[in-house]
Amino acid sequence: MALQCGIVGLPNVGKSTLFNALTNGKALAANYPFATKDPNVGIIIVPDARLDKLTEIVEPQKTQPTTVEIVDIAGLIKGASKGEGLGNQFLANIREVDAIVHVVRCFDDDNVVHVDGSVNPVRDKEIIDLELSFKDLETVDKRIDKSARAARAGNKEEARALETLTIVKAHLETGRVVREILSEMDEEAKFLISKELTLLTAKPVLYVCNVDEGSIETGNAHTEAFRKSVAAENAEVINICAGIEAQIAELDTKEERLEFLEMMGLGEPGVNRLIHSAYKLLNLITYFTAGVKEVRAWTVRRGAKAPEAAGVIHSDFEKGFIRAEVIKYNDFITLGSEAKVKEAGKMSVEGKDYVVTDGDLMHFRFNV
Repeated sequence: MALQCGIVGLPNVGKSTLFNALTNGKALAANYPFATKDPNVGIIIVPDARLDKLTEIVEPQKTQPTTVEIVDIAGLIKGASKGEGLGNQFLANIREVDAIVHVVRCFDDDNVVHVDGSVNPVRDKEIIDLELSFKDLETVDKRIDKSARAARAGNKEEARALETLTIVKAHLETGRVVREILSEMDEEAKFLISKELTLLTAKPVLYVCNVDEGSIETGNAHTEAFRKSVAAENAEVINICAGIEAQIAELDTKEERLEFLEMMGLGEPGVNRLIHSAYKLLNLITYFTAGVKEVRAWTVRRGAKAPEAAGVIHSDFEKGFIRAEVIKYNDFITLGSEAKVKEAGKMSVEGKDYVVTDGDLMHFRFNV
């Protein structure tokens, strides 16, 4: 499953610095707006200690973690919905991603210029929400015209769509985002909003408060105000110091990184927390395949059944699915091998209705 997250925010909030830390990429992190003029794309590994443990036991020829695609999108400014700055490009790029990583500046530094002259993450977030809402209103208005004509002609499906669109429009006109009311919608309405219209403010969002070194664990006045402002969204909010993450990314070895983290009093890199939070946000889990040739992690949505999980490997696996042989991760680690798991009667044979759980080791039988 190709997961794509877009990093967004106003200019000079630390987006490109964070992107470089995530991907060790070469995005230009400069002290002026629009340093990132085109979306930079990087592939990052999803950290998973379980994969390391499986590799130790199986000793495969190759280990393949699952990955996330990160897109660093050009900074937004007021008027973007009308094409100001790089607005049209920003809005087109953000429409393509699965989730939004919204970076807000929560640190004071006179040497780093703020595009609006002062540090205020609540205001910054509202600027982006307002611009996205304006664009969503344009999209909704166009679809309302189409649905209204079809509804008058007796199209019941479009009549239902019109009801949904009317609710969404009223909500957007208050300056609020669609994801606040998405949970109240039925599946048909959710598909219209998120899949067909791909409304920008309906996309799941992870807020990253870019803080100074001393505020990673405790936060500060800026992060406290920001968390209060997004409480109604039930959104995930994490604190990260992009500068520290950049330093960690420059270290060559795992030992150096661990030593640096210990020196800073941190349990793990902030980018690890970001990736795990993105998985939680998108309701994703990991299952594994393990053999002497390869130990590999795969990503599926929570609640996926065995054939769908097989299809992540290859569409033929899903089409010709017969059964799945499943071993629970803890059983494999405890017993130490597939043979011992089978001897202990801990491997189950599951059919098409089996719901995959996080950490399952799976082997698929199929016939095409």
